[in-house]
Amino acid sequence: MATILVVDDERSIRNTLRDILEHEKYKVDEAVDGMEALENIKNNSYEVILCDIKMPQMDGMEVLEKTLEITDTPVVMISGHGNIETAVEAIKKGAFDYIEKPLDLNRLLVTIRNAIDRTDLMNETKKLKRKVSKAYDMIGDSQAMQEIKDMVERVAPSDARVLITGESGTGKELVARWLHEKSRRAKAPFIEVNCAAIPPELIESQLFGHEKGSFTSAIKQRKGDFEQANGGTIFLDEIGDMSLSAQAKVLRALEESKIMRVGGEKEIKVDVRVIAATNKDLRKEIEANNFREDLYHRLSVILINVPPLKERAEDIPPIAEHYKQEFGAAQGKPDIEFTEEAFEELKKITWRGNVRELRNVVERLVILCDKEITAEDVKKYVQPLG
Repeated sequence: MATILVVDDERSIRNTLRDILEHEKYKVDEAVDGMEALENIKNNSYEVILCDIKMPQMDGMEVLEKTLEITDTPVVMISGHGNIETAVEAIKKGAFDYIEKPLDLNRLLVTIRNAIDRTDLMNETKKLKRKVSKAYDMIGDSQAMQEIKDMVERVAPSDARVLITGESGTGKELVARWLHEKSRRAKAPFIEVNCAAIPPELIESQLFGHEKGSFTSAIKQRKGDFEQANGGTIFLDEIGDMSLSAQAKVLRALEESKIMRVGGEKEIKVDVRVIAATNKDLRKEIEANNFREDLYHRLSVILINVPPLKERAEDIPPIAEHYKQEFGAAQGKPDIEFTEEAFEELKKITWRGNVRELRNVVERLVILCDKEITAEDVKKYVQPLG
């Protein structure tokens, strides 16, 4: 049941609104002035606030301003002394809507329903954002993970390019996403490109786009990933697998902040932060003439190495617990638990697939075990690669 706060110094108005809203199955709180309203808003949660404009001590406009400093609950202003200028001022200051007295019952109820819908949508958006942030959380309290977290905190606010190194499955993408989430570009796009998964003949079109007719299958113009990431971050995963031709164009994009679509003649300015990752030793790739040294130096302003799981065994229990909760909820087993002996058994495994392999193992254990995951279950169901 939605709760609505009615703020009005006239008892008759408050009583009328209470009768109407309670008939519509809403819960109603009242405030006789702005000070009481703000006290209620600080101590309670409301779906909608109905606030009179002309009140003693503190008028409705001031209540509106102070309310928006406390909460994002929709505020509907009501007044019998207003005009168009008052309505415009209220909307500019952040009011959800403005309704004149005497109140039109139908309009009032429609406005309240719309305000509640917006509140529900905002709450759902917040939940989704929390889920996304949790999904990309960097889990672990080992010294190595703490150093990475500290580095992310220091580097994220800048636009410095970052090169993330580490074995496959260690969580390089998570580091890249946290660099983006904690940057000033967090509300802009985060575009991920898996350089190893794109055929060499298509990588340039993927990154820089193409013009219609520039090659056989180019039936229409396409914006590349650099354009799509404009204002945000582009994550070049497994950049060690990128062709030398594409490397040259990436280098130019970094140097000039401009790109050109395949088959195009017009230069396009882009504002993109570049984060790259690789599981290869790029210095060896440079010696083998597989990677450009000048591009390496452009990318590696900041270097972050993510160590393999076997070097931070103390992080295995919290990571396993995180995935256990995720898969337990998905499998209808929210109460399933690891024993301490099971954690110790997991620590003994050489995780060649790192966090990715551990994630798969935890999913398997949650599916196959009942209320408890024991050391014997780990020995029985986990087939380590080393």
